[in-house]
Amino acid sequence: MQNNNLLDRTFKFGVNCIIFLRTLPRDFEYNVIKLQLTKLSTSIGANYEESQAGSSKADFKNKVRISLREARESNYWLRVIKALERSENEQLESLIQESKELKNILASIINNTKL
Repeated sequence: MQNNNLLDRTFKFGVNCIIFLRTLPRDFEYNVIKLQLTKLSTSIGANYEESQAGSSKADFKNKVRISLREARESNYWLRVIKALERSENEQLESLIQESKELKNILASIINNTKL
């Protein structure tokens, strides 16, 4: 059940990031961030989805580790946007919080997976 919940959360996180990114200005700098964050935020769920069909525990753990790296980098770019925006944005704060929670969950899965 937890895996299905995490599959859903990682999918929604990627979609919600894309929806949020559509609201940002179309400046060159933001376009670079948009491209990076779109790829990273959707990669979290894609790699976690792929981990579910891992050929071994090591393969599973590797895919989850990739998801964790992508979650960390997503969190970084979301914080960059927050620093650039300089105003409170509830949607952005929610994405930052979700990226933190996903990082913690994914790290816990890695730490608790015995090879």
